[in-house]
Parts: sequence; structure tokens; C-alpha cells
Amino acid sequence: MMIEQGAMKAGPGLAMLHSIPMFAGVPDAQLEAIARVTQHRKAPRHAAIVRAGDHTDSLYVIVSGSAKVLNSDADGREVIITLLGPGEFFGEMGLIDGSPRSADVVANEPCELLVIGKADFKRCLADNFDLCLNIMKSLVQRLREADRKIESLALMDVYGRVAKLLLEYSQLENGVRVVRRKLTKQDMAKMIGASREMVSRVMKDLEGSGYIRVEDGRILLNDD
Repeated sequence: MMIEQGAMKAGPGLAMLHSIPMFAGVPDAQLEAIARVTQHRKAPRHAAIVRAGDHTDSLYVIVSGSAKVLNSDADGREVIITLLGPGEFFGEMGLIDGSPRSADVVANEPCELLVIGKADFKRCLADNFDLCLNIMKSLVQRLREADRKIESLALMDVYGRVAKLLLEYSQLENGVRVVRRKLTKQDMAKMIGASREMVSRVMKDLEGSGYIRVEDGRILLNDD
């Protein structure tokens, strides 16, 4: 199921744009210009927002919800490259180098999205240095994350990969590291190159040993 092209409304207000890291440091006058060319869309859970091989015509910013970036082979086996949440964006690489979409992006839960067309995106980059810098920082961060993932796949066993994944997706809350983002065992398996059964076993061992605990759908990491 693809995102519905008609499920859109007027562009965002300045308050919404200010809350998105990509637009940090961008003056209000420039944000107003961006808001005028930005569209609002919604994607239901499991909807394909973009498909690998598609022509790249837009940049997407997630306002709420989450999406997974994945690739699959001819036999339907999937590898999840990353999970994206509020404030994160995708589609910028194809807009910069003109290449088709390199991966599928599927809504992991209902998503609210901001969409900027190719011509408007390039005009926004040309008009604002801060936006260019924020895009470059994001690209560098993704390259570093890819390097770390390759390293963990080559050097760590499944226990280490699961622990590293939980740590990367955790946030510090009141002195406790908490994974708030929805991570199913199936998705975790596709992210670290392991079977779902093995991930379930590792999670059970980590919980039984007191390294993690699950409360209200969240995973809490224990330091002791």
C-alpha cells in the first residue's frame, strides 16, 4: 500500500519547522519561504512511502510516527538499514546526486510527513547556508553509523549486536537509558543480521540476567 497522494493539507507553521533539527539556525524569513513550498502528508501503518528504484522527486521529513528504511532481495528477505523517527528525514541523497531511490521506506506506525519537491529543495539549499550545513552533518552522521554497523557485523556476536542496537536507540531519562522507539524482535533481527529466534533468546537472557527490563512497552537498560 503506497502513501495516498491526496492525503495532504496546507504547509506547516513556523513553530513546527522550528522543532525540526534540520531547520535549526534557519532565519524565520527563510523558514516562511520553506513553509510556502512544503506539503503535509499522512501515511498509515505499513504504507510504502517510497520504493527503491523510484525516481527521486521529493525530500520527506517525519513529524510524528516512525518509518523503517529497508532493502529486500528477489526471495523477499529483508534487511532493515535504519529506523527513522520524528525530526528525521530521507530522500536527500537522490535529490543531490540525481540517482533513483536506493531503498524502500515503509511506515512503521502512522506517520505525519512534510514533503518538499526537488526544485524547491535545491532552491532552499541555494538560499540558506545553515540548511546546507545541517544536511551535510546528517550525511556525515549516517556514514559514521554505517561504518559502526559494518564493524559490529564483522566483529561482534549476536549478543553484542543486540546490546549495541539497544544502546544506540536508547535515550537518557532521569538517569536511566530507555528505548522508547518500537522495536519488534523481527525488526531487530533484520537490523543485525540474525534470526528472530536468536534475538528472542538473547533478549530473554538479557532480561533474566537483569541487564534490561521491559515496562509499559519500553525497554530499560540497567547499568549495574
